[in-house]
Amino acid sequence: MGKDLVARAIHAASRRRERPFVKVNCAAIPSELPESELFGHEKGAFTGAHRKKPGQFEYADKGTIYLDEIADLPLALQAKLLHVLQDFRFSRVGGHGSIGVDTRVVAATNWDLEYAMTRGEFREDLYYRLNVVEIRIPPLRERKEEIPRLASWFLSRFNVQYGRKKELSPETMARLTEYSWPGNVRELDNVIRRMVVLADGEQAFEALVARGRNEHATARRPAPIATESLREIARRGAREAERKVLEEVLKRVQWNRAEAARILRISYKTLLIKIAECGLAPASRR
Repeated sequence: MGKDLVARAIHAASRRRERPFVKVNCAAIPSELPESELFGHEKGAFTGAHRKKPGQFEYADKGTIYLDEIADLPLALQAKLLHVLQDFRFSRVGGHGSIGVDTRVVAATNWDLEYAMTRGEFREDLYYRLNVVEIRIPPLRERKEEIPRLASWFLSRFNVQYGRKKELSPETMARLTEYSWPGNVRELDNVIRRMVVLADGEQAFEALVARGRNEHATARRPAPIATESLREIARRGAREAERKVLEEVLKRVQWNRAEAARILRISYKTLLIKIAECGLAPASRR
């Protein structure tokens, strides 16, 4: 989520700010027809193509396209993207005409792309084509001075979103600053949302901090060498924070899924998918 904020800030500060900002999660592009997602397709191009569909690059014309998790892009699509970035022209799947677009490209990843290149998982030519201006975003624990500002911004946003007037005590703000944030900005977002939505949100965070201190204090042996990548650790922290918010909101509304989806501002279908992914169920069904 920290990458998203930076990408949106770049767009908002540019002369393209009045034009579209299109985010593409490369890790979630359908595996069946990934090229169609980015560049669109013509009617009849393949089974199920009942109408012409523009791709994300067309939607981002005159604006910004943000390619999140660029390292997850399949190698074949990396090759197509490289050619498109050379002159910003492409053809839709099943089409013959050349389409030109004018868009700023912002790409982001948690991977070490130089290491991925050595393993043949990311194209070297695409890396150098994209790497015109590089912005490295340190983990939140390495830029603690930004935590109070981010927390205040999230608090203001969620107060407006949920019609609340929640305020954070100086003690809570100090705890937020001291915490290590394994899930980075997304975890901070979820914690502040929980504090606004739930009456005991601050107590839940205090318990999380206390639990972390106890685990640190009772450690007797050196920690084993981590076998997870930083990316996996960040994703796991974000998943755990998301699961807690889902569970607490569902309990609060007595498992009224429609109400929970409204509070969380997600679709009912997305809520059901997330409930299944998190393995959640009402207490009566466990």
